[in-house]
Amino acid sequence: MFPKNYDGALMSYKLEPVNGCTKKLIFSFEDVDLSSQIQGALKKKQKESNLKGFRKGKAPLSMIEKYFGPQVKNDALYRFISDEFYKAIQEEKLKAVGYPNFSNTKFEDENKKVSFEAIVEIFPEFELKDYTGYEFKKDSEEVTSEDISKLREQYLASKVEISEVKDSSVELEKGKFAVFNFEGEKEDGEKPEAMKANDFQLEIGSGQFIPGFEEGMIGLKKGDKKTIEVTFPEDYHEENLRNAPVKFHVEVIEIKEKNQPELTDELAKEFGFESVIDFETKTKTQLENQKKKQVKTKLQEDILNRFIEENKFDVPNALITQQKEAVKKDMEQNLKGQGFNDQMVESYFEKWDSDLNAKAEFQVRSGLILNQISEKYKVEVDDKDFESKLDEMATESGMDKAQIETFYKSNDNVKQNIMYALREEKTFTQLLSDMKIK
Repeated sequence: MFPKNYDGALMSYKLEPVNGCTKKLIFSFEDVDLSSQIQGALKKKQKESNLKGFRKGKAPLSMIEKYFGPQVKNDALYRFISDEFYKAIQEEKLKAVGYPNFSNTKFEDENKKVSFEAIVEIFPEFELKDYTGYEFKKDSEEVTSEDISKLREQYLASKVEISEVKDSSVELEKGKFAVFNFEGEKEDGEKPEAMKANDFQLEIGSGQFIPGFEEGMIGLKKGDKKTIEVTFPEDYHEENLRNAPVKFHVEVIEIKEKNQPELTDELAKEFGFESVIDFETKTKTQLENQKKKQVKTKLQEDILNRFIEENKFDVPNALITQQKEAVKKDMEQNLKGQGFNDQMVESYFEKWDSDLNAKAEFQVRSGLILNQISEKYKVEVDDKDFESKLDEMATESGMDKAQIETFYKSNDNVKQNIMYALREEKTFTQLLSDMKIK
């Protein structure tokens, strides 16, 4: 290609593929005349400059060129390169992602020649394999009496009392509490102070101690003594104890157990319900809604995993980086809500960096795939869909719709995210009709 540009400059460029989502453009220009751009920039600098010995805007142009010439030439060259790069990607109809990486820039002022290279990531083009034969198994949405019992126990947990077991024949088992003394002994016979405690209370089965310790306590009675041999995990936070075999000498002082009250109308009212019957009815409805969402989410993840497995294509690193930052931002809010400070959050992200990358890449790939399917089905969402979603959210949360509207309508980014999620929901509805779901 040899179009004319910048006062008659003769340009050529080559387009080379790097991979499925990265292109390299190699530019070469002749007869490049940037003098008018440079002179214009120098005159602008002259008006703005306040050089010593001259009134503002009155310094000679030669003086301005002496002080600002190199900077102005570089700025002019950068604008020239940027302009020509964006003209080229428009000409080639490339959907660029992120910023280009410029390199090998050469400017021969005396010969009026400019050359440079640019590497740019683009949205990948791919064709989905036929998926009409895909089969998936959908989990049951049934809410069992066991599910309701577990939720009831969660409500009653705040009313549980822990009391001593008077019967000395009772043995420790999961769910019971041991009050005991312990002393740890390392392989070399050392007994560190950090491994000693008296009257320590531990719920058996809680996983509070290292693997094997709580299992070793099962079956002990009040007054029993035992030496429990365990090996510290290889990822233990204290490096000198990783994979270390240790003997713990324990003595059970007493055994305690939980005493959970029965759910009564009075307690139900404390939890915000009118009666036990009202509790049973409403919690069942709550569990049914949760179960439906869980089943739906699981099915969608199975479908997306299958699509990603069957359709291999290159993904722009820029998209993964952007999505990773979005994932971290969401996680940071949750972690700080659990009491994490900035340093703890940073350490968490460092430890799970590879998992964050994998999650971000999964979301990018699935998003690109769903977008292509949405276009195939011509899926669209509008304000009616948005209003219906707000109604649903108000019903599920028990909040006033006006409060929800205030939040979601005052933030364009939040509304955009909901509209995107609604488009995905509609896409899945269409998609399921083309698959076999058992």
